[in-house]
Amino acid sequence: MRDERSTVSQIRHAVHLCVDMQNIFAPGGLWETPWMEKVLPTIASIVSRHQTRTIFTRFITPQDPEDRPGQWRAYFQRWREATRSRLAPSALDLVPALARYVPPARLIDKPAYSAFSNPGLASLLIDKNIGTVVISGAETDVCVLSTVLSAVDLGFRVVIVEDALCSSSDVGHDALMTMYRTRFHGQVDLVTAEELTEFWRE
Repeated sequence: MRDERSTVSQIRHAVHLCVDMQNIFAPGGLWETPWMEKVLPTIASIVSRHQTRTIFTRFITPQDPEDRPGQWRAYFQRWREATRSRLAPSALDLVPALARYVPPARLIDKPAYSAFSNPGLASLLIDKNIGTVVISGAETDVCVLSTVLSAVDLGFRVVIVEDALCSSSDVGHDALMTMYRTRFHGQVDLVTAEELTEFWRE
């Protein structure tokens, strides 16, 4: 298989989609993601430059496991402490360093891994003639992965900011970076935050 980096062209008609940077994934949270503190300044820097073009997503857990169908019900029976009947409401809030940007940044809640599990997101992007989503956030190999694949299926160009992602699994993160380079070039571009400043100028 090829291991090549896509040639990145200028980024236009884009939004920054920042996935699930919430207190529940922050240090001390129920689903703590150790890398979050490391990437948070990088994400905040991107947001500060593109405030009106940033959309934050939040993964909103059910009130009780029975409120979700199928395997989600079993999942939240296992993670009952993450349901809203047990969880402190602030756990699902954005981390304070990013919440300060809302507004003008937008906030969209979702019930599942993909940002597009809220159908309002695709409608919003299409209505605004957005062709590219610049993706950061948590976790590389769960909600970010699901969001990337949904965006590809919907026909958006995807630009992933490599140093603005966090995961609780080094193996999972590295595997995804390899997969994007070898299997999705042409639909998914990988850039660093520094490169993003060069290619995306509003």
